[in-house]
Amino acid sequence: MKKTVFTFLASGLVMITGLKAQTIQEGKSHLYAKRYNSAKSVFEKLLAVNPNSIEATYWLGQSILEMDEIASSRRAAAGQLYSKALQTTSNAPLILVGMGHVDLLENKPADARQKFETALTMTKTKKGDDPVILTAIGRANVDAKNGDFQYAIDKLQAAADKGEKSAEVFLELGNAYRKARPGEGGGDAFKSYKKALEIDPKFAPASLRLAQLFESQKNHELILEYLNESVSRDPQFTAGYFELFYYYFLRQKNEEAEAQLNKYINSKPDKDIQDEFLYAQLCWVRKDFACAIAKAESVIAALGEKTKPKVYRLLADANFQKGDFAAAKKYSDLFFVKKNPDDYISYDHKLRAEVLSKTGGTKEEILSNYIQGVDLDTTVADKVDFLKKAAADFKEKKWRAEEAKILEKLITIKPKPTINDYFDLTLSYYFDSSYAKSRETASKMVTNFPDQVYGYEWMYNNSIAVDTVRKDSIAAPDALKLYEFAQKDTAKFRKQYLTSVRFLAAYYINQAKDKEKSLEFFRKWLEADVANAATIKSYIEQIEKMPAPKTSSSGSKPGASSKKATSPSVKAVVKTKPLNNLKTMYSKA
Repeated sequence: MKKTVFTFLASGLVMITGLKAQTIQEGKSHLYAKRYNSAKSVFEKLLAVNPNSIEATYWLGQSILEMDEIASSRRAAAGQLYSKALQTTSNAPLILVGMGHVDLLENKPADARQKFETALTMTKTKKGDDPVILTAIGRANVDAKNGDFQYAIDKLQAAADKGEKSAEVFLELGNAYRKARPGEGGGDAFKSYKKALEIDPKFAPASLRLAQLFESQKNHELILEYLNESVSRDPQFTAGYFELFYYYFLRQKNEEAEAQLNKYINSKPDKDIQDEFLYAQLCWVRKDFACAIAKAESVIAALGEKTKPKVYRLLADANFQKGDFAAAKKYSDLFFVKKNPDDYISYDHKLRAEVLSKTGGTKEEILSNYIQGVDLDTTVADKVDFLKKAAADFKEKKWRAEEAKILEKLITIKPKPTINDYFDLTLSYYFDSSYAKSRETASKMVTNFPDQVYGYEWMYNNSIAVDTVRKDSIAAPDALKLYEFAQKDTAKFRKQYLTSVRFLAAYYINQAKDKEKSLEFFRKWLEADVANAATIKSYIEQIEKMPAPKTSSSGSKPGASSKKATSPSVKAVVKTKPLNNLKTMYSKA
């Protein structure tokens, strides 16, 4: 591959010799292959020989930005390197771009843009902008989430149009197109990566990017084709083997995954204890939790305080699944003490909630973890899925109050809650004996889904549990509403019809003292419930023999009491025993 020679103005920048360019290229090759420790080592050795090397300083900073798991630590370390270099090199343009890169990562786009434009001004010649500076600016904007991708495209296209063709320029241009237009499999990104390979057929990073280009389309055939192509173009391409390992790992093709993992390890010049964590993941997916624990603990033994948080996550999960809940809590505690803000997901809180439930955690602690976990999900669909799992966990534990709180949050998150959402919340309140809240939720079902029986039924179910003093305040009106709905199809809604007429028959004789109204509903009950005809007829016969009250209340409505219409013998004759209380009809689950 032809090398691009860096040229600078008299602002302290130096020419790079052919030998040094080769060594810089060696470091960049490590960086593109994701051998970050090796890349860092190369650039540090170059700086040990020549502390004023602008190019080595810039690329050392780029290596640092890829290394530490904690993004804030990466930014801080690279920022310190570039800040010091700016002082010693009189604001060298390439270092200015590196510092602008850090600014972008720290969400300071205005500061970054100023540095980029200053660097361009400092290096502009009669032939125009320096392609090296243009490429570095493009790289910075592509790498940052809040980078200006169109600005990157403009600068990288300008670099591609100048002088010597570079595979690296077209790689970055393809990256810029990919960020600007995600999911574009056959567009400008594809063409740019292909152009990079035309310039340098051994440039494996372009093949890797082609594979990643088709991930959004879930085109597994092309993903695998280009991943394999990347390692065929460069048999020592560590990044390609790493992606192949995860490709097979995620599909639980363990033998293929292990083969690629071994190739990944062998492609690196130095051994890395972190690779034991990859083996731990393989053991975990095989459900060999003892192996996973042993491998992960060997990483901790070697690295101590430098252990990455994800190792503690795996140990918490593996120990939990193994049944060692005390160890699971130990590692869950460590994970949350050391957690990486950039690798911190809802599952971490779900696992912690499950661990706490096995180790004496309070209901409040467990509920808090579920609530915190849902806030980490980014899409409504993910939030809903997480909350459903949380609600199921609480339901299984028979913690209905906590289940209700989860379901409340689910309903507030969903743009269009379904009748099932309201129904589940109604039941969780009911089985927690929160009858007023349960009835209120059931009334929302009536309002939002008036053609469904469930809201009417559960308003009634709750009202007879709440309305224990005055049966005519809400129980009778709710029974009438259920009766009126069930009349639409007495065969389909037979259970609800019988429930309502049976209650109303007893209500009118026992509470409202309305003999005729009571007989009306007893007869409806008799007509619909042939199996209990003998019992119902006996009630009817007893009521018919009763004297009419001195003051008739036949025109009264539920909710209007009739104090004058009293009959001491009524309750003794017709009792509400057939009206089973819901706590016996519905077993608490």
